[in-house]
Amino acid sequence: MEMSPKRPRNNPEHGMIKSMNKPLLPLFLGLTIALATGTMAAAPEQGAALKPMPEIANEPKTERFPGDPAEHKVVYMFNQADLAYQTSVLNSIQAMVKTYGDNVSIAVVAIGPGIHVLANSPKRAVDKDIAARVDNFAKSYKVRFIACGNTMATVGYAQGDMKPFAEYALVGAAALMRLQETGHKAIFW
Repeated sequence: MEMSPKRPRNNPEHGMIKSMNKPLLPLFLGLTIALATGTMAAAPEQGAALKPMPEIANEPKTERFPGDPAEHKVVYMFNQADLAYQTSVLNSIQAMVKTYGDNVSIAVVAIGPGIHVLANSPKRAVDKDIAARVDNFAKSYKVRFIACGNTMATVGYAQGDMKPFAEYALVGAAALMRLQETGHKAIFW
């Protein structure tokens, strides 16, 4: 077995480019050239604005009064315990509330591993920030959270184990279906 001689650390032949993996070398060189010449694409806020979606940008203002039934309806399926997934769903809910205020009816059906966010004493760890956001959406923005009865039975939750704002459906999938039949648009991850 032949060993290559050690090169001193200050040897220019032992620089970053020589020691870099060959597949990364073109990327590194491309970024270096782009930075040096100023040819990298600008971030959206610095460059040209994206074209607004016409269905939303040209949405007519309504004569709706606060407290009138919402003109927009959406239902989310909340069926994973993964923190990134739950954060994404709650971020989407937050964006809908920010965009439509009280002019959107939002329901969330908790099925499978997602059920634990609705429990007073979860049987699986629930991130404290996720739990706080769920509580806040239910109490402050009237977001409906519906627990799947089948999942509750499987996990061993009774109706009294759920948070007071939680609603109950014997079959979570049936709740998703029924909400869609009444005009809610389903959003799934």
